Amino acid sequence: MSIIPILMYHNIGVPPEGAKLRNLYVRKSAFARQMWMLRMLGYQGLSMSAAMPYLRGEKQGRVAVITFDDGYVDTLEDALPILQKNNFSATCYFISNKIGQYNQWDAGKLNVRKALMSEGQILKWHGAGMEVGAHSRTHPRLTGCTDDELKNEIAGSKTDLEKLIGQPVTQFCYPYGDLDERVVSATREVGYDAATTVQRGRARTGDNPMLFRRVLVSGSTLPHLFLLKLFGNYEDKRG
Repeated sequence: MSIIPILMYHNIGVPPEGAKLRNLYVRKSAFARQMWMLRMLGYQGLSMSAAMPYLRGEKQGRVAVITFDDGYVDTLEDALPILQKNNFSATCYFISNKIGQYNQWDAGKLNVRKALMSEGQILKWHGAGMEVGAHSRTHPRLTGCTDDELKNEIAGSKTDLEKLIGQPVTQFCYPYGDLDERVVSATREVGYDAATTVQRGRARTGDNPMLFRRVLVSGSTLPHLFLLKLFGNYEDKRG
């Protein structure tokens, strides 16, 4: 059985003045150091699709999966050059009805409006060899959706993004990590290869591909803690 960390990021950069949940921001210098550490430790940083053979146990190797939620512009501007420098790939999960807008689902709670990538910026991300994943159409709590709403959010986001990039979108991320058996079943039926949650822990071969856990990387993840999250059961205990 292989253990594969799926790293979860949200914001790359300095928290804006007055922003709440500041721990969701990883400074650019810290992100650069983390990617350098991965490379120096012999890890290959991969997108979800590139990592699927490892997650299924078909291939062996020291890999870490890199994921970003929501599709903020800073993922493109600040994270992409660092990923390219290390020859890594990554997956960013986009909210297809909010392209080119802002984080309307939590701007009030976080006290900050953050710009989301435009269509052109998503195409730039994809053109750089990075993966486009789906994160619903509007970022709702999926367990509160009717069956029709659920299909619209999960299947609709896949359709929207496939139309934009001209390729299959095979990866999904549950908004807020909100799910139940009905939501997971709907996600599987749409045809996604895998889906990620916000449940903390490292992924293992044999895990349900619709319920992959992730390793939270936050603003307080100092270098020694980053190593503990990779190699120890620190994150697993918090799942």
